[in-house]
Amino acid sequence: MTTVDVGSRLHFGFGNLSLAHERLYGALGVALDQPRLSLQASRAEAIDAPERCVPAVETVCELFDLPGAAVTVTDPLPQHVGLGSGTQLALAVAVAVGGAYERTVDVRALAPDLGRGGRSGIGVATFERGGFVVDGGHPTARFTTDRPADGDWTVPPIAARHPIPDDWRFLVVLPAADPGRSGAAEDESIRGVVERADPAPADRIAGTITRKVLPAIATGSADRFGSAVAEIGRLNGTWYADEQGGVYRPPVGELVDALSAEPAVYGAGQSSWGPAVYGVTDVDHAEAAHEAAERALAAAGLDGEVVVAAGRNEGARTVGSDYSA
Repeated sequence: MTTVDVGSRLHFGFGNLSLAHERLYGALGVALDQPRLSLQASRAEAIDAPERCVPAVETVCELFDLPGAAVTVTDPLPQHVGLGSGTQLALAVAVAVGGAYERTVDVRALAPDLGRGGRSGIGVATFERGGFVVDGGHPTARFTTDRPADGDWTVPPIAARHPIPDDWRFLVVLPAADPGRSGAAEDESIRGVVERADPAPADRIAGTITRKVLPAIATGSADRFGSAVAEIGRLNGTWYADEQGGVYRPPVGELVDALSAEPAVYGAGQSSWGPAVYGVTDVDHAEAAHEAAERALAAAGLDGEVVVAAGRNEGARTVGSDYSA
């Protein structure tokens, strides 16, 4: 049996969604220590796995010529809320099934066959090594408005990676709301965004990354980092407004506004398609940030869950397996 344990991730946004620039997408995000995913795989003569895991198990068995595998998920990530559950699950299944048969799995090479890394490379990169990551995006001429078929791309390269300071904390608010977009619905929405995207925000985002985000994490300044990634989220929201009903999808905007007014929260935004809301804080202000999130949910009339997570500066942990990062 092989066991894989990996954290979730926050997705702060993309560097560019306009066809007018040379590189498309180019995401930035961080790995979290929680919520996290844990699953196990063992050898079997057929596939015995939860429905969500079956496509990844089938792909791995076909690629490695394996008869089957039994997969059990003991600690699942929330699905389609903006925490990267799809990529983390697919890669964890691949590593666990391969490990059960003593096969070395190169997750970066295998990810496209699993349908992962077609736009953002953050999920793959955080699975490999954790930390804060900026990826280099895809060639615009190669992708245009549609990503190629599964397996027919390369996961975006890591353009920058930094360890997350030990005293930083990330507020994760999961309101009881409709899940974020995924699959065909996400593909259709992204296609519409890219077709209409104004190129101007990309230049502002590039400046924010180089002059604010990267210096902030290099110097350990949580307040400057939070302000900078929140700015990137707002700029991304101008691209998505027609698709999601505003700069933030409802009811995320109300929560982001409430958290942004709190001294304990240095910056807030929407992770991916939401409804997950993030806030950047530190260990000294984590309790106050948690209380602020509870108040924000109550004021909005929403049920939900609030988690305060540390950054995760390592990739997936495995027992009984080896894989190539």
